Amino acid sequence: MGKHLETCKNCEQQFSDAFNFCPHCGQQAKDDLTVKVLFYNTISNYFSFDARFFKSFFPLLLKPGFIARKFVEGKRLQYLHPAQMYLFVAVVFFFLFSFIQREQVRAIDDSLAAAFEKEKNINLKFNKIQLDSIKSIELIQQAIKDSLNKVEVKKLLEDKQIFTGMSDAKIDSLVNTDDFGKNASRDFGFNTKTIDSLLALGTPKDIIYKAMGMEDDAGAIKKRMYRQALKFYESKRGGNIIQTFYDTIPLAMFFLLPIFALILKAFHFKKGRYAHHLVFSFYYFSFLFTVFSLILAINFIVDLPDWLDFLIMLSTFLYLVIALRCFYVQGWFKSFFKGVITSFVFLSVVTPIAFVLISIFAFLFY
Repeated sequence: MGKHLETCKNCEQQFSDAFNFCPHCGQQAKDDLTVKVLFYNTISNYFSFDARFFKSFFPLLLKPGFIARKFVEGKRLQYLHPAQMYLFVAVVFFFLFSFIQREQVRAIDDSLAAAFEKEKNINLKFNKIQLDSIKSIELIQQAIKDSLNKVEVKKLLEDKQIFTGMSDAKIDSLVNTDDFGKNASRDFGFNTKTIDSLLALGTPKDIIYKAMGMEDDAGAIKKRMYRQALKFYESKRGGNIIQTFYDTIPLAMFFLLPIFALILKAFHFKKGRYAHHLVFSFYYFSFLFTVFSLILAINFIVDLPDWLDFLIMLSTFLYLVIALRCFYVQGWFKSFFKGVITSFVFLSVVTPIAFVLISIFAFLFY
């Protein structure tokens, strides 16, 4: 009896009807579209992921470096792929962290709103200060620093000259000092009173940027800095900058993690390819995000003491030392020494640079 051939609906290759699955692409041979077939792959993939996840999750927590070593040795179907593990745990962490983000963004916006409201209600300080009671030049200098109008300050000082005993030369030196009116900028780097006037008049932004101090030949980045600074000043809200900063961190981790693996490669140059160190880094960062997630979850329920949070964070370094010893098959001293140097370089050099870059990015694109 001749063999009957089936044609795969997916790859259109022919095969014997004795096969339940196409030997060329693996699709089920007879897969009439029913509700069962529609959801079969989704459910089966989900439980496959779930089983491998739990087979990987507990060894990840309890056996530092074990899964990474087994994965490099070739046992790759038994455990969840390191990148997949990292993505799953990172998503959970940033989801939990988003609740804290919202609180911080709201708190920053509220604080700035209160500060600017206070600034708005500060008129000429000399209208509220009785210069008769001023006994020292220091208080006068402070009053001048808090003032916004040089001409009015000078007039008031001249009116009260009989009480202060200051000469005309002294008044001129105080009022005309180089740092007079710096308080008007409130650390913005420009005179806010001037900018407020220009904004009220509907002045074109290009002119306002020049009033803020932008040169005519400023580059694209510098122009954007002034544009964002004015945007911040107009909105009086800093929460969006913080939100953009937090939103950038997951993306930044895809650059930081390979750098961590590169540091490991530098200290274990003869211990396998760079991909091996990358596997170790994926699993280690998965452990870190798991610990951070647990800390966040527990603190939502009960506020842990600071000393306990510190001990938990310290445990991540001890985990690293044990993981290095297991994965690279080396002594305790080497593992501890390399763990210290790796952590120091990553936390003291790489992370601060990343923090600055993320902060600049957040300000430029919030």
